[in-house]
Amino acid sequence: MRSTLFFYYYLHTKLRFSAEVTASFTKIRILRNMTIIYRQNHSVLHPAIGFAYICINNKNRKKLDISEIGIFFAVEKINYERLKTDIYMKNYFDLSGRVAVITGASTGLGLQMARAYASQGANLVLLARRMHLLEENARSISEEFGVEVMPMLCDITITEQVQQAVKATMDRFGRVDILVNNAGTGAVAPAVEITDEQFKHEVDIDLFGTFICAREFGKKMIEAGYGRIINIASMYGLVGNMIIGSSPYHAAKGGVVNLTRALAAEWGKYGVTVNSICPGYFYTELTQATLDSDYFQDMAKRSIPMGRYGQSGELDTCALFLASPSSTYVNGQNIAVDGGFTSV
Repeated sequence: MRSTLFFYYYLHTKLRFSAEVTASFTKIRILRNMTIIYRQNHSVLHPAIGFAYICINNKNRKKLDISEIGIFFAVEKINYERLKTDIYMKNYFDLSGRVAVITGASTGLGLQMARAYASQGANLVLLARRMHLLEENARSISEEFGVEVMPMLCDITITEQVQQAVKATMDRFGRVDILVNNAGTGAVAPAVEITDEQFKHEVDIDLFGTFICAREFGKKMIEAGYGRIINIASMYGLVGNMIIGSSPYHAAKGGVVNLTRALAAEWGKYGVTVNSICPGYFYTELTQATLDSDYFQDMAKRSIPMGRYGQSGELDTCALFLASPSSTYVNGQNIAVDGGFTSV
């Protein structure tokens, strides 16, 4: 059994990671929100409140005030029981041991949500069509969070490829607890200029692909009597817009909204909840150029009550809540995360 050695510097309001020697006994992580997480009975410690009890060699306990000093401490072993009674906060979003499948996980919101799930202990299956990005993401996430990550090429519009992804997931992990249907595209043009091919392509990916993944992974969830399906729809699935022509996208995402309700009604009795998140304007690989335009910048100030676009990470908490056991009685909901755009 190896030991763990961590050096942390506390400077003002930021903990900076200096060095780590991995341990087989336990693993402590410093996250960007200054949370030390140790995974023993799913407990979470918050050093930012000013102190932490450290047990060296399970004998000598030291109380360290880390609110003022830039100090490092070395941890060889942790007295978990004492820590649980001294500093304890229940983690309602704990996903330790769960398996989450995320489509469209090569960039953007899919990658952000994958990292959020990994931060709470979930093992991941990343699906997309650009393998080099998936492999890079898998390596990065695994190294940072210590979870298992399986990248896999998958075109969600091809049933056979989705079925192969289901089989690979079950072969590797033996379960699937969470499915995030995030893969999507966006045809932007006036309706009179949209071609048949553009409309069909949009619906194929955003709606049909979402259904295929939900159906195939849902079979395993129904068998297990547990599952969390989270469809990434859009605020454009809830309302129209006078800003930019995108009728195929509205149609497809509106379909996702009602597909969410239909599957929730059908599968709730099996312990499988189905909900959707309807994001507003977020920066992604697909939206960067449009959102940076002067026209959209001015529109954001006038049309979004918060006066800005969504920022990286602002979708994560909603995605974590819907994926967690804490959302047991939330089913068939379409939750707008849009800065208030759909409220006015």
